Amino acid sequence: MPTKTREKKAGTGKVNALQKPLQPSEELAAVVGSAPLPRGQVVSKIWEYIRAHNLQNAENRREILADDKLRKVFGKDKVTMFEMNKHLAGHLK
Repeated sequence: MPTKTREKKAGTGKVNALQKPLQPSEELAAVVGSAPLPRGQVVSKIWEYIRAHNLQNAENRREILADDKLRKVFGKDKVTMFEMNKHLAGHLK
């Protein structure tokens, strides 16, 4: 019985929405840099910043306590990791 093989498509050159570089707003650029970045890299850089500045709530690790730079991005003093992406989306063009 012959086996089915999947043919790999040649690179179509299309970039999906998660890989498309987006320009961060001025507020977000203060944390991740001003160069256009894909969403995944923006989130990774935000987490690097959060860990480097010890901004996770020690009692509830899902909660992020905003410093001055993140307060400008999030619009409030603390957010959960689940709502963080919603706030980041408003700062990417």
